[in-house]
Amino acid sequence: MFGGFAKTIFGSSNDRYVRSLRKIVEQINGLEATISAMTDDELRNQTAIFKNRLENGASLDDILPEAFATVREAAVRTLGQRHYDVQLIGGIVLHRGEIAEMRTGEGKTLVATLAVYLNALGGKGVHVVTVNDYLARRDADWMGQVYRFLGLSVGVIIPNLADAQRRAAYHSDITYGTNNEFGFDYLRDNMKYDRGHMVQRPFNFAIVDEVDSILIDEARTPLIISGPTDDKSELYLALDRIVKEISPDDYEYDEKDKRVLLTEDGTERMERLLEAEGLLFGSNLYDYENTQVVHHLNQALRANVAYRADIDYIVKEGKVIIIDPFTGRMMEGRRWSEGLHQAVEAKEGVDIEPENQTLASITFQNYFRMYPKLSGMTGTAATEAAEFFDIYKMNVVTIPTHKPVSRIDEDDEFYKNQEDKFAAIVKGIEEKQAIGQPVLVGTVSIEKSELLSEYLKRSKVRHEVLNARYHEQEAHIVAQAGRLGAVTIATNMAGRGTDIQLGGNAEFRIQDELGGMEEGPEKDAAIERIRHEVAEEREKVIAAGGLFVLGTERHESRRIDNQLRGRSGRQGDPGLSRFYLSLDDDLLRIFGPQTMFSRLMNKNLADGEAIISPWISKAIETAQKKVEARNYDVRKQVVEYDDVMNDQRKVIYEQRADIMDAETVGDVVEDMRTETVNALVGEAIPPNSYPEQWDIPLLKERVEAVFGLSPPFDDWVKEEAVDPEMFVERLQTLADEQIAEKVTQVSQEEWIQIEKSILLQSLDHHWKEHLSMLDALRQVVHLRAYAQKKPIDEYKREAFVMFERMLGAIREDVTGTLARARFAMPDELPPMPDFVTQHIDPFTGDDDTADVDAATGTILSRLPPLLTGEMPATATSQDEVPPPASRNAPCPCGSGRKYKHCHGAVA
Repeated sequence: MFGGFAKTIFGSSNDRYVRSLRKIVEQINGLEATISAMTDDELRNQTAIFKNRLENGASLDDILPEAFATVREAAVRTLGQRHYDVQLIGGIVLHRGEIAEMRTGEGKTLVATLAVYLNALGGKGVHVVTVNDYLARRDADWMGQVYRFLGLSVGVIIPNLADAQRRAAYHSDITYGTNNEFGFDYLRDNMKYDRGHMVQRPFNFAIVDEVDSILIDEARTPLIISGPTDDKSELYLALDRIVKEISPDDYEYDEKDKRVLLTEDGTERMERLLEAEGLLFGSNLYDYENTQVVHHLNQALRANVAYRADIDYIVKEGKVIIIDPFTGRMMEGRRWSEGLHQAVEAKEGVDIEPENQTLASITFQNYFRMYPKLSGMTGTAATEAAEFFDIYKMNVVTIPTHKPVSRIDEDDEFYKNQEDKFAAIVKGIEEKQAIGQPVLVGTVSIEKSELLSEYLKRSKVRHEVLNARYHEQEAHIVAQAGRLGAVTIATNMAGRGTDIQLGGNAEFRIQDELGGMEEGPEKDAAIERIRHEVAEEREKVIAAGGLFVLGTERHESRRIDNQLRGRSGRQGDPGLSRFYLSLDDDLLRIFGPQTMFSRLMNKNLADGEAIISPWISKAIETAQKKVEARNYDVRKQVVEYDDVMNDQRKVIYEQRADIMDAETVGDVVEDMRTETVNALVGEAIPPNSYPEQWDIPLLKERVEAVFGLSPPFDDWVKEEAVDPEMFVERLQTLADEQIAEKVTQVSQEEWIQIEKSILLQSLDHHWKEHLSMLDALRQVVHLRAYAQKKPIDEYKREAFVMFERMLGAIREDVTGTLARARFAMPDELPPMPDFVTQHIDPFTGDDDTADVDAATGTILSRLPPLLTGEMPATATSQDEVPPPASRNAPCPCGSGRKYKHCHGAVA
């Protein structure tokens, strides 16, 4: 009680913090007259002055007021936009490494320019992270006007750029790009064989736009780079046929987790069906030999039971395309992992593309925590404030609006069933359209949006549908959703990137209606006419009550509902929001307090009747909190498991960097050879054992396999004073002599390159296999809970043991490859497999990735190995120049040099 009283008198901690920042805002405003009096050249020169002050010991905080005032004036001169005081507060919050929560339409894109410019002055680079490529390009071009005016360079990272273009963009003062592109470039950089081919610089500062979407929603799924494996099409098709023969009584379906488990009877029936197809080894489905079959059987069950067309995916032009559960967009080129996508392709009868094996992986949590300073901005972050601090150590600061919010948020309307609800929705839309009030309808799936569209068509209500099927027209539909009497059905409004303006968007109308018209007085007059019409229409829409946001059901996350509501009432505009719910809604059906709702339905509600009560809305919010808490546990578990892999990843990536940077790696290779000799001898001749206990045949076999040598071990055993140390010393001498001879076959420079190449390729090969083993361990370690063991502790213990084994395998592999290899300079680079970039949810299988391999179009190749022999092949990317038939042919880049001396050079 006293806390509430104190809050009323003194304000919340957020209010007090924001008030404290107003002192800095007053300093910035006090400089406005001086800065605005400067000429363009004087304003540009401020950048050089600030950089000089930083070099002389000033801190970024010292120059913040002047830098912010400079950016504000530059924005006025280039964009015609002046930062409001609340936007200056947002800029300070971003600079301090915190999250600025600002409502939709408050100008977050402009706010970012303040912190971006200030932090770019240090010359270490600033990354601005957006949710899609369209926004990255748009913001880099739009806000880039301010930065370029002030003398800073701007780059943008989008899919299908060559490495040279990516490197240039990363070495700009400011770099725009998507979270996925930044993450994939980090992984690809750590698969390359030369520092000069890496594109990123050391991390400095990042601002994440729509921070809740990127660091919360998408953080459930790691980024994965993978390569192709063997074709198993026949297995997928056979298992799909079998799964379609069983009945719902044969399995149990957990809708929350999209998990399908066979019952006892179902298992027996499945074993008979698999035997008939010749897919079962022995008679027990869960024998070790059937591990692969069981895995793909589970995926076939999930594909047929848990994944539904037009909700989780659509089939377009003979391909299964995943639907983003947050935005409703098609995610072209993105695929579920672990055989799930292939199972869905078999289910739908389309061509089955081969599976991929993980080559590199990282979660967003561990990627973004590498930045020394990280900040973000969004319209909805307060509901996840605790998670932001726990995982990222970032505070959420709610920034006040520039103008008071005029939107009215009404209580939910609750109906008995979906038919009654949809009838009420249609009636409500008709009423609003009759008075000219624009309506934005939010649905949670394509299926629901198209079902509602059918209802509206029957009632002859004009409307537009915005979902994954109409992705191309997305921005144009959204831009005009605020026109008089407009009705727009949207699958989800998260991160659309286009504001809904009352009366319509003049710029989009000009583009759509006058795009083909030549410049001249006639076009100028037409532009003026459109602007006048938009202004008149805006006044009529305001009189009608502004934009009406209608939610057809609650999303499992309160943030998504708030994002939908936030589309109305921007910059003080009037607006209205209301959600229509029914007992059939997924959220209520799966997570709602069933007994309460059943009581209401059976006793108090007639057909077509609605309940409107704050109590109902509170109950819905409770259900949403349950889901949010569960999803947080999922994300926290992802972090816990990836932290184990992250420690190992750091070791491997640091070793790769050390190898690339070293002038010579001879000492490393020699140490590996010594340790390998000791391991081989120790394996056959255990310490403190008697000669009759020694396994000399095993030692012969292992030495022959690794070194290709056949020492006279039998003679050594017969000598007096024989001991294990003698075996180690003599075998070490033979191995050293063997390598010394090989060194004479090539030049010193070539030998150094051979050692580096073998080290890196062996490291990559075994790391790839290790990742595969860790994935498999993750899938089964939860079973340890039945033995009263904590799965994460078991995972840590076994992962450490596996890592130690991997390091031993690398030492033996490098030693053996150098010992057995025959050297030759190849004339042509061998063909390498294409890489696929994926961003897969390890718990549900949902895919939420970036575009198809962002390096598509680049040459995925490796350093010439300079040897023939058994050696793992691992790829890296070089500039986008296709190799000619011969390394002695002219380079296709047009330099005039031979390919081997240009883009095909051994670095």
